[in-house]
Parts: sequence; structure tokens; C-alpha cells
Amino acid sequence: MSQTASRTAVGLVLSIIGAVVLIDRLTKLYIRAKFSLADDYSVIPGIFNIDHSENPGAAFSMLADSGPWHSVLLVGVSLVVMTVIGFLLWKPQLGGMNPGKLPQIALALVFGGALGNLIDRLFRGTVTDFLQVFIGSYEFPSFNAADSAITIGACLLIIDMWRGQDMWRGRRHRDQP
Repeated sequence: MSQTASRTAVGLVLSIIGAVVLIDRLTKLYIRAKFSLADDYSVIPGIFNIDHSENPGAAFSMLADSGPWHSVLLVGVSLVVMTVIGFLLWKPQLGGMNPGKLPQIALALVFGGALGNLIDRLFRGTVTDFLQVFIGSYEFPSFNAADSAITIGACLLIIDMWRGQDMWRGRRHRDQP
């Protein structure tokens, strides 16, 4: 990769991380300023609500009632995950990943989301959640912009893995007599 292309890739990754953290911070600040805890505002009745909640646990409130050690564990896990993602962004081929733009974008989304939630956890002790989605009678656990970025990034990584397998299979079949 040329030095110019490398700088462009770094700029793209840092821009995505920065945008995710900025959107996450601004939306959480807005929710905390405008909605009381447990306020519930129906945006699309029966489908989508704004519902301010503070999550002291991990995803889906796991470990929420686990005592004081859970915060240290969650911060530690976040730092380890962000370190691994940072390494994969820096040297994707060493992690067995495609060096293309899609995995870079996906990893930047996951990193930005993890950083957004880590900032909440470090400075507030909880993560502000406010998006609530329903499908029929099923209610998804509340989530936030950082969680959305993590989910989108993970989906893009899965798509990239599928694409990589298809490309590998195509090459293998072409190479056989």
C-alpha cells in the first residue's frame, strides 16, 4: 500500500471512530438533559420508543447486579477488545483479515462504539441507553448509538468473511484442472 493510500485509510478509520463517539456522546447528553430516568416517549407506537435507562451492566444488562467487581471487569474487557481491534486495524493480514476498506470500516465502527460506551462507564459508572424497538410482542433491550455502531460493524465483518470465503472458493475451483 502506498504512503498516500495508507494515510487515507488512517484518516477514514479515525474519522469513523470520531463520528461514532461524537454522535454517541451528543445523543446521550441530549437524552440525559431532556428525559428523566425511565421516561418513555412513543415515536412509532408499538414499534419504536425513546426510553431513558442507565445500564450498570454489560449488553442486555448482564452483570447489572453482580457487585462492585463488574465495573472493573467490564472496563478491562473493553480495553482488551479495543486493543485487539486496534491491532487488527494496524496489521489486518496478521489477524487473517482482508486488508480492504470494508473490514477497516467495520472495525472502526466497533472500536468507536466500544469507546463511546467505555467513556460512559468510566465517567458515569453506567451506560445511557435510550432506543427501544419492538417486533410484535417482543421487546428488544434498550440500546444506544454506540451499540448500533458495534452491531453494524459486526454485521459488516460477517459480510466481509462471507465475501472472502466466496473469493477463496472461486480461486480454488479455478486453480483445479
